Amino acid sequence: MDQATAVPVPQPSPEPSAPVPGADGTGRDSEGGGPGCSAGSDFAPLLRTVRERGLLEYRTGWYVRCIASHVLGIAAVVTGTALAGGSWWVLLLAPPLALFSARAAFVGHDAGHSQITGNRRANRIIQLLHANVLLGMSQEWWNDKHNRHHANPNHLDKDPDVVADILVFTRRQAVGRRGLRGLLTRHQAWLFFPLTTLEGIALKVHGLRGVLGKPGPFRTARARWTEGALLLGHLALYATLLLTTMPLGRALLFALVHQMVLGLHLGMAFAPNHKGMEMVDEETGKGWGHLRRQVLTSRNVRGGPLTDWLLGGLNHQIEHHLFPSMPRPHLRSAQPLVRAHCRALGLPYTETGAADSYRQALAHLHEVGEPLRGHGKK
Repeated sequence: MDQATAVPVPQPSPEPSAPVPGADGTGRDSEGGGPGCSAGSDFAPLLRTVRERGLLEYRTGWYVRCIASHVLGIAAVVTGTALAGGSWWVLLLAPPLALFSARAAFVGHDAGHSQITGNRRANRIIQLLHANVLLGMSQEWWNDKHNRHHANPNHLDKDPDVVADILVFTRRQAVGRRGLRGLLTRHQAWLFFPLTTLEGIALKVHGLRGVLGKPGPFRTARARWTEGALLLGHLALYATLLLTTMPLGRALLFALVHQMVLGLHLGMAFAPNHKGMEMVDEETGKGWGHLRRQVLTSRNVRGGPLTDWLLGGLNHQIEHHLFPSMPRPHLRSAQPLVRAHCRALGLPYTETGAADSYRQALAHLHEVGEPLRGHGKK
């Protein structure tokens, strides 16, 4: 089993706090250091080097090929369901559809960070087609939630991804949980991957709630109506595909397998990124600048091109958080620059193998639930 590697040296003094460059997912850092760093910040030299290497330049052609591949894959699965004639063999097509659906999710994520093109409207259309139409997930709901996460990863008061819900991420959050929630917390490490199978369905539910709820993340009524129509279109197309190619019972089973495999795949892509890394609040994160805020709360996963493909580039989590608008194919090239910069500053840079990343994440969840197990809470 691979072991995590980090630079085990003292941390330098905190740099001045600064906004996150590109955290809104809609733009890039301006020339001369950008909004994400002051002239004397620890991040500024790294940003200049990355820009000089051309790693913030768009790779639209790469994304065109990427989108074409998963659209063709989805089309092939749809054709296969029609040719299967409603037989039980059609269920074998549910996992490949989940795989291609995850590819669509990764492209939707990248479009939300303006990685694909400099045309803001084009990025929005690409994300709407991938998130709302192909996945049934609200674009605005996701962007609002995800950009708040990027701005303050693992911040107990500001990161929506570590809010106490079904899972909790600190012992403080576990205090006082009773009944079903207490049971889940005591065994959350064991339940984590089974629970991720529900993620595909949860994304749809949260999207619909975001569209129907007031107030919500939508800036205009038109945006709300547009997303609502696209989400209904997704549900109509999905139901039509299944109900016209197979019996009702088989259609329900196909949808269940598809959504569960999709949820598990997305969960395995997101789980290693931050769980078990530094958790901060207003006191512990005081004075942290962009570099420290992103590096100390993120973990990379070692691997080659196959790992990049399976995890949608999110295995380069540190680089992605430092440069949210960096195109996915450039993340691997940026990694040695970021690692060397962190080493020069004495800042720990955490990278581990895939298996060990999951072990660390689950060990953290298990440790958080220890007080409830120790006291036998009901």
